[in-house]
This record gives sequence, structure tokens and C-alpha cells, in this order.
Amino acid sequence: MAGKSWNRVFVIVIDSLGIGGARDAKEYGDQGTDTLGHISESVEHLRLPNLQKLGMANLHPLRQMAPAERPLGYFMRLNERSRGKDTMTGHWEMMGLKTEKPFITFTDTGFPSELIEELERRTGHKVIGNKSASGTQILEELAEEEIATGHMIVYTSADSVLQICGNEETFDLKELYRCCEIARELTMRDEWKVGRVIARPYVGKKRGQFKRTSNRHDYAVPPFGRTALDSMKEKGLDVISIGKIQDIFAGCGITRSLKSKSSVHGMEQTIQAAGEAFHGLCFVNLVDFDALWGHRRDPAGYAGELERFDEKLGELLCVLREDDLLMITADHGNDPTYTGTDHTREQVPLFIYGKNLEGFGELPEADTFAVVGATAADVLGVPMPEGTIGHSLLSYIR
Repeated sequence: MAGKSWNRVFVIVIDSLGIGGARDAKEYGDQGTDTLGHISESVEHLRLPNLQKLGMANLHPLRQMAPAERPLGYFMRLNERSRGKDTMTGHWEMMGLKTEKPFITFTDTGFPSELIEELERRTGHKVIGNKSASGTQILEELAEEEIATGHMIVYTSADSVLQICGNEETFDLKELYRCCEIARELTMRDEWKVGRVIARPYVGKKRGQFKRTSNRHDYAVPPFGRTALDSMKEKGLDVISIGKIQDIFAGCGITRSLKSKSSVHGMEQTIQAAGEAFHGLCFVNLVDFDALWGHRRDPAGYAGELERFDEKLGELLCVLREDDLLMITADHGNDPTYTGTDHTREQVPLFIYGKNLEGFGELPEADTFAVVGATAADVLGVPMPEGTIGHSLLSYIR
């Protein structure tokens, strides 16, 4: 690394792109899972020329593509050290925090009656739903009732979330946010603590017309300690979040936040940011892979999203500067061919690219996602906060 200078780091999280069972997958009942591999096996075509150049088929055999003879950069497998397999623990670990106690999920049972009764009393709305469902299905089932009665749709998923739907025309957006703030307060209790409360506004008047809007708002539990993002911000660096990064970290360590309408939009925002002058980190989450395809067990849809990402990745590679470092990774798995709708405990990839990197090839497997944040901090000359985990990879790359 001698003589190399870095001004900006881009970290892109392809939400849920696992590459095979983690070392401890059996403890989670996820042995045999492989998000990327099973997608490849399930579809006839999978064209990812830019990821191929970065070493994707070198890292994980794929039947549609050959390994690159000379990959553009470095690649490796990461294992998660935290307990859990959700978005927040994965992202928090990337930036140095090891979560010892997984967040609670209510996928199988719905929320306890005591919580629902208190939520009804505090908000003034009767709760309907209270089960695990997809956002589109719950609207088709219950939105007409909500509009007619003023009741409140509450539901969950395979994630540690409590979600509340509200029609922007009849329920009112401010009222929806007020109810979510109450739900966030209630679900800070240990026995009810979920990672996020999510406001899910929508429009439409009858079945077949309901559509969720971009006014979604997440109320997340803040990180339990300081992360690499906090150190960067305290040193006066820019920390730009794109997608749901702002929500995952409850705004901690962020200097500028951009919401995305889709994963393609998130990549477009990233490309635009690359054309601007900033010094620091651009941290991106692309959620559609997980929300639209993984949880809905749709390998063909997931494959199509990968191809759309790869096209935008090619555009980003063209506009990166000589002093930029790009890291592409994931936060957990979500094998669309597996049973149920839950995340899967898998290893995730890490691709490292920079125009001034001379070397290439596979790096040793890591036992934590925290190498991402530690490397970004090292690149930008920022110390990791006390009590964090992870080590920098700069000694491995040249």
C-alpha cells in the first residue's frame, strides 16, 4: 500500500446476497443454504459481466459464467461473528459492533396481546392484522377495512420489525408517524424489543389499486456503541448514507442521507455521489434483493435484480476516481429456494476494487464482517472506536 492515497470509500451492500452456509449455519437450521448458488441453479440465464470481472465466479462457481483470468481486484468470504442473521446486526458488525443477543422476531405468533392492547389504548386505534405477512398481501386483505373503520394495520415479517400501514388520504401521514412513535416507545421493553418499527404509508381506495409510497419511515434502535461511522464524522469526514443506512444506524454517524425508491435508484444515487466532491465514506444499502425477492422466495426475480445492479455497477466503475476504493458486500443471506421466508445464516462476499490497485486475487476467509469498516477507517486515516471488532485488510492489498 506504500505510496497509495485514498480520499473516498464506497461500501455497497447487496442486501441478502449470501454465498453458502456460514461456519455456524447448523446452529440456525440453515445448513445447505446458498443464496447466490441456488439462484444460479434456478435460472437459465444470469449475465453479470462486471461482477464477473471483479471475481464473483472465482469466489463462487456459477454455471453461467467462467472465473475471470485476471480479476480487477480482490475478493474473499466473510463470516458473521454476531448472534443473529438480520439487517441491523449485519450492518452494525460491518462498522465494528458485535451483537451478543439477537433481536426478537414475532413471525410465528404475532405480537403479544399485552403489547397490542397497550398500543390500541395509546393510539386510539383498534389493531387489525397482527401476523406475519408481505406488505402487498396485507394491504389487499385489510386496507379496505382500515379505510372504512379507521382501524390500524399492524403486521410483522421474518425480520425483527413491527410495521404499521396507513392510507395517506384517510389515515393521514402525520397520524401514522405518531402511532409508530408510540409503538417504538413500547417496543423498547426487553420482552418486546424489535430492531425497527416501520411506517408503511400507501395510497389507493380498493383492492388492486393499493400502492405503497416512498414516505416510509423507520424507527430503529440506535447502535449500542460507537461505530466507524461515528469516528469518521467526528474527524470531520463526510458520511453519506444511501437507502436505509440512515434508518439502520438511527442517524448516528451520518452527515448526509439519501432515501432510495428502489435498488436501481440507489445505484443511480451512488453514481451521482461519485461525481460530486466529498471526502469520506458513501455507504449504500440496496434492499430490493431482500425485500422483493428473497423473502418472497423468487429466484428469477432475484436474478433479474442482480443483472440490473450489474449494469449500474458498470456505470459506477467508469466514474470512480483514482483515489476511490470500492467495497461490495452483503449483510446476511436470504436463499430464495429455501423453506419459509426467513433470512439464512450464510457467508457473504467482499469485493475490493480501486483503479490504483495493482494486485488481485482471493484473500483469506475472515471471521467477521467488521473487516469492512476497519478497512474503510484505515483507508481514511481514522481510528476505530474503543471496544469495536475487526481488522483492516490494507496489509493484504497493493
